[in-house]
Amino acid sequence: MPSSLAPLHVGLAGLGTVGAGVIRLLAANADLVAARAGRPILVTAVSARDRGRERGIDLAAFAWEDDATRLAARADVDLVVELVGGADGPALTLARATLGAGKPLVTANKAMLAHHGLELATLAEGAGAALRFEAAVAGGIPVIKGLREGAAANRLARVYGILNGTCNYILSRMAAEGLEFADVLADAQAQGYAEADPSFDIDGVDAAHKLALLAALAFGTPPDLSLLDVEGIRQVRLADVRQAEALGYEVRLVGLAERLGDALAGRVVPSLVPRAHPLASVTGPLNAVVAEGDFVGRLLFVGAGAGAGPTASAVVADLIAIARGEAGPAFSTPAAALVPLAAAGPERRTGRFYLRLRVADRPGVLAELTAILRDSGVSIESLNQPASGADGTALVVMVTHECAETAARAAVERMAALSAVAEPPLLMPLLPTEG
Repeated sequence: MPSSLAPLHVGLAGLGTVGAGVIRLLAANADLVAARAGRPILVTAVSARDRGRERGIDLAAFAWEDDATRLAARADVDLVVELVGGADGPALTLARATLGAGKPLVTANKAMLAHHGLELATLAEGAGAALRFEAAVAGGIPVIKGLREGAAANRLARVYGILNGTCNYILSRMAAEGLEFADVLADAQAQGYAEADPSFDIDGVDAAHKLALLAALAFGTPPDLSLLDVEGIRQVRLADVRQAEALGYEVRLVGLAERLGDALAGRVVPSLVPRAHPLASVTGPLNAVVAEGDFVGRLLFVGAGAGAGPTASAVVADLIAIARGEAGPAFSTPAAALVPLAAAGPERRTGRFYLRLRVADRPGVLAELTAILRDSGVSIESLNQPASGADGTALVVMVTHECAETAARAAVERMAALSAVAEPPLLMPLLPTEG
């Protein structure tokens, strides 16, 4: 039976891949969306930087605003979708204007939320307007709704996962095809899987933004990037991937946040994932998030982390929720009740670590390395020295027993200062099978 409710009129800022995908999805599934939302959802006005750009969609039916901020003031716009991007600038101005006008905001902008999430959540609650951001983390995977609603009755011990599809694509191809990092990156850029400037992805920044949002939802704390240690995958070599495989692991860029009392232990770092762990089988551009609750146990969310279709799907899911009248705080806990946490430094983190060094192939070097580990209080579980290279260096790979991260990092710093060490060492944590 047709709904008697008035349509939800949407102002859409940003007509890139995702914005165009939202328009296509709403057109293709209009009847389905209306049935599930209880009312039609219609885009009435749009804004983008370049009005004349060819996007493969007909914009004739929509009012155009050169200034995206004007969308918030339009009488024929009930809700604004922000797909402009960027932590500050026009996106933040639009977000503030929309919530300031008492209108709901749907955004895919993880950078803006990671930097300004508390401010925007406070604005939204003060205005009685919804702030939704399902598309900001893991594309089409409904992980935000899963944590905010499905796991709301649980105390979560940790949340972690593979949060950047570009890095996962690169590491997966390195393993599958025996290619070095630089070669896969260049090919990924040529195919459009990686940006011309890939630093946002491969240096872990994108994953850190997403992890900050997941931690806020999981632990009732404001998003805070300063609590996270962030490393990318630039230093990962094919030799590391092969050594990990020999040990029964896969290399993945893992973002992990864990609450330790009044502190947050959070890091984005290339890690060795046991083959028995569900993250080890997540390959290519897929994303995956694991949450561990006290009553629900382990939850696993896997799916497409980017792309026009999956991300547009997440945006429209938020539109449907708002059309239904679903409400609630942006970060599950009311903004005023979000509790800031301190950073749990490396001294509070323990684990086993993979250590790779390339050293001069001469007598006594291995003894120097093991002596540094001994003096740092780090014991060795295994040590492997593959065949020496033609350049007079040798690869040395070690796995430590459980130790404090500070001890392992202190040992690495001392090793890096040795004249016999030919390149910066690489330290990667081993993810436990059960955690």
